[in-house]
Amino acid sequence: MPVTKNQIKLVRSLAQRKERNATGLFVAEGDKLVPDLFSAFHCQLLIATAEFLQKHPNLKADEVVETNHSDIERASLLNAPQQVIALFRMPQHKFSADMVADQLTLVLDKVQDPGNLGTIVRIADWFGIHSIVCSPDTVDVFNPKTVQATMGALARVKVYYTPLEDFLKALPKDFPVFGTFLEGDNIYKMDLPQKAVVIMGNEGNGISAEVGKLVNRKLFIPSYPADQPTSESLNVAVATAITCAEFRRRTY
Repeated sequence: MPVTKNQIKLVRSLAQRKERNATGLFVAEGDKLVPDLFSAFHCQLLIATAEFLQKHPNLKADEVVETNHSDIERASLLNAPQQVIALFRMPQHKFSADMVADQLTLVLDKVQDPGNLGTIVRIADWFGIHSIVCSPDTVDVFNPKTVQATMGALARVKVYYTPLEDFLKALPKDFPVFGTFLEGDNIYKMDLPQKAVVIMGNEGNGISAEVGKLVNRKLFIPSYPADQPTSESLNVAVATAITCAEFRRRTY
């Protein structure tokens, strides 16, 4: 059964955020990624080869199109398409500050690169962090490049978008709010509780001044050795991995 022109048009339109918001759908591709997401999202359209469908007989969608690889290539947003494309419904996660008061939570302030966000979702999943709170101007987690970069972690990590100043002000008084700064205290020498908020900033500008005012514990990841010339800064996803690893290391 060939993929219709309208289906191809729909898949490709979801590269744009306005179309994702209008349809309530996002696209995922890949023989491993797509099955992983079925546990968390409702699938509206599944476009796949006969071989893929035979391997995954339990995957259910509102509409299933069995087709050939040539049609998948026509619809795909990837440079190297695999055997399946799926359109999932975007969830409507309701958020409130008290949801994160008893856990370690990542907060992203104006992160712009889809690959960075996807990698951070994957890092959060690895370190048992279940919630990421993003500023409204952080890149959309349902951007196709972000979805691909999560490698399925999006099924287990909830990502919320909300004004960060309002969120941080609603936290309990003296709740630990960490942020990464060049003038912060050495992360390896600080007390790192398991119930806290950790803010990571924009790739080029770091944490914004408005959000920075609400940070009550400033972190710094030192280079080694300290007096040696080195890179100006770390990639935000790399810095997130180091920070999460150090927080979790304290539990072992």
